[in-house]
Amino acid sequence: MPPNNESVSQIARDSGLSEGTLYKWKKLARAQGFAMPAGELATEKWSTRDKFSIVVETMTLSQIELAEYCRSRGLYVEQVEAWRDACMQANGGVAEQATKLQKELRVKEQEVKVLSRELQRKESALAETAALLVLRKKAQAIWGDQEDE
Repeated sequence: MPPNNESVSQIARDSGLSEGTLYKWKKLARAQGFAMPAGELATEKWSTRDKFSIVVETMTLSQIELAEYCRSRGLYVEQVEAWRDACMQANGGVAEQATKLQKELRVKEQEVKVLSRELQRKESALAETAALLVLRKKAQAIWGDQEDE
């Protein structure tokens, strides 16, 4: 964990504890809501889950408390504020995208409706033409070809 951000293997060598024990403790701490990077030293490589948990932890803190929190964890206030902004904008982007997709869906449904009507009209015209050809052949078979007379 910050501020040292040492790897589990480094801590195991320094303390003499097994890596399995340290990983278990890390898993338990994460389950209790502590934000911990998944083995990444640079905070830019932290998972979105870790960043979000830090945003949630710091949401109610004043500027002074936030600065103290960041110092104790090896973070910058600007990073936490950027993560907070990203979290806030994430929901707005989804809503805008959903609205855009719904509009596109309505347009596509209207296009399908128009094409379906046009197809139905053409199928009807084709059926009528086929019926007329069949009647013409039957009439010629019954009365013969009257154009020759």
